[in-house]
Order: sequence, then structure tokens, then C-alpha cells
Amino acid sequence: MSKHIEKLKKQLLEISEVVNAFKSEAVQVKIVDRLLDAMIELEKTDGEAPEIFVRKGYKARNGEENAYAFGRGPKKPGATKILNQLLSSDFFDTPRSISSIATYCKDTYDSDFKTSELSGILLKLANEHKLRRERSNENNRFEYVRA
Repeated sequence: MSKHIEKLKKQLLEISEVVNAFKSEAVQVKIVDRLLDAMIELEKTDGEAPEIFVRKGYKARNGEENAYAFGRGPKKPGATKILNQLLSSDFFDTPRSISSIATYCKDTYDSDFKTSELSGILLKLANEHKLRRERSNENNRFEYVRA
């Protein structure tokens, strides 16, 4: 038993710098608790994937046995990246409202952006003179067109 305690002390010393980097004691306690649970589970399963990683959706990285990363699948591009892609295409050759841009992003890129997410980025592009922001005569709302 003392052999395990000495091993545990050594391992805690190795991770103490990382754990102490967190200001919140609650976060520190949670991290240490999870690590201890994983270590106990690892010893129980003789080096196989700890149940805590399997249960939470972790998967092995690059075929390495003990290197686990959370597996969420491919990441979708953000609003800025998509708007820059649209800017480099002919999409903004005709005036577009924020709602029509959001609808296009949902249909084409399967990215459901709120108009409030797009408005700040569109304003920035207008301030950088990449787009022009004009009021529509029909509905008095802004429309964006290539500058």
C-alpha cells in the first residue's frame, strides 16, 4: 500500500504546477479528482482505455494507447471564415440583407448563425471598405454589397 502512496505522491508532484496554474480551488479539486479517478481506472483495466474516457466520449489520438482527446468530429467553420469565403466569391455582387446572408449560410454551409452574430462581422468588413453598407428603399434595412 505504501508503494502506491509513494507513486501517487510522485505523480501529484509532476502535475502540481499545472493544477496550481488554475486560480479557482474548486477547479483544482475537480482536476485532481478526475485524474485520480482515471489513474485508478487505468490500474483496474491493466492499461486499457479507462472507463472515464470511454464514457465521456474520449478517443485515442493517432493510434497512441494512452493519448486521449475529446472526440467531437470535424469543426464547422465560423461566421468570419464563411463571410470571407462569400466575399471572395460573387455572392456580394448583388445587395444582400443580413437575414438573406444567414439563410444562405444555413442552406449552403449548414451553419445556423443568428443575424446578431453576422452583423458585427459585416460592419467590420464595411469599415475595412471590403463591403458597402446601404439602406434599402423598400424596408429601410441595411444591405451589403461588394465595395
